[in-house]
Amino acid sequence: MPFKFESLNVWHDAMDLNDKIHLLTKQHFPKDEQFVLSPQRRRASDSIVLNIAEGSTGQSNATFKNFLNYSLRSGIEVVSCLFLARRRNYIDKDLFKSLYNQIEILSKK
Repeated sequence: MPFKFESLNVWHDAMDLNDKIHLLTKQHFPKDEQFVLSPQRRRASDSIVLNIAEGSTGQSNATFKNFLNYSLRSGIEVVSCLFLARRRNYIDKDLFKSLYNQIEILSKK
């Protein structure tokens, strides 16, 4: 029996974003960020997905809305991490823009 969150397009979109963020930290970040920015970004990205799932199951609409707000805040945290990565020249402007746009679209959902 599938859980409610599995039918939510926003959850699937968040999963896709999460995959990209995890791959990004593996491919583009230097070793000295291995214990600083990389895990912070991964946790924030994971939090987007996990809060959508947690809030959707057995909760009131008001509670679900709170969890969606937590997801939104985590998305904003990922955006801030993108800005740091761009300023430190870990990612180029095209990759930054692509991920930024994806988070912006996800946040509006």
